[in-house]
Amino acid sequence: MVKAVRIHEYGGTDALVIDDIDISEPGAGEALVRHTAIGLNFIDTYHRTGLYKLPELPHTLGVEGSGVVEAIGDGVTDVAVGDRVAYGGGIGSYCERRVMAANRLVKLPDTISDEQGAAMMLQGMTARYLVRRTHPVKAGETILVHAAAGGVGLILCQWAKHLGATVIGTVSSDEKAELARNHGCDHPIIYTRENFLDRVREITDGKGLPVVYDSIGKDTWEDSLNCLHPLGMMVSFGNASGPVPPFPLLTLSQKGSLFVTRPTLIHYVAAREDLLVAATDLFDVVSKGVVKIEINQRYGLDEAAHAHGELEARRTTGSSILMP
Repeated sequence: MVKAVRIHEYGGTDALVIDDIDISEPGAGEALVRHTAIGLNFIDTYHRTGLYKLPELPHTLGVEGSGVVEAIGDGVTDVAVGDRVAYGGGIGSYCERRVMAANRLVKLPDTISDEQGAAMMLQGMTARYLVRRTHPVKAGETILVHAAAGGVGLILCQWAKHLGATVIGTVSSDEKAELARNHGCDHPIIYTRENFLDRVREITDGKGLPVVYDSIGKDTWEDSLNCLHPLGMMVSFGNASGPVPPFPLLTLSQKGSLFVTRPTLIHYVAAREDLLVAATDLFDVVSKGVVKIEINQRYGLDEAAHAHGELEARRTTGSSILMP
């Protein structure tokens, strides 16, 4: 039996309950992982509320974690017993131990701690595909990152700055502005007292931006589109304020033949080769200190409900982890 944080129905933070559950021995292609740290991500709240439906209920939440391989099933060659591993993707990480597909696990190098591994796989590989593949950031570009002081936001700012971009970022407070500034954000915009569209136009001398990275959704959608110059790309990768409402495609033509994409990590790392390339790239920039992983909140597994509340109230900065 292992302890797991599950939901039996969709709802608020009180829907999270700790259950004792049985786990099986790993089957063919699977590995048993004992968690040492578990990632906490905004997508976990979407699964809890039902915005993103789960295959069945009850279900263990969480999509990210790190730990040690304790057993492997037949045919597993990607990892071995005793390996330190991490993963980002595959719902079910809010637990002490789990059995999962071994080909989704990545070995952690000695330069990366278990806590870093749990905090950065989903967010770090997300930031990586955003700036390297969805819209490959080029030196000299000016870009906008919403929620710049959040987990993905801080990594995005650092990575984009490393690639030579000028980074504009939205935050909610002076404290978060300072945090973003210390992590590569050239122009923090405090959206609670400044209009980010006006500031973007001021910073770019009215030229607009080639790309906006938006994890907020409904509240920032319209003005984000208006920040783009003709042929610019709107990258909507989250719904912190709610889903983007339906809109006429003609809007994109009217605003300058804009591009819009709604990407998700799972498609960028579906092939193991792509997963390993993304993880290796991430490990490299973190190991070199180009990207610092800021773990600013740690909670016990039994504090998952409180952690979700803090996350949804935007009282967190950087990355958060659960400690099993």
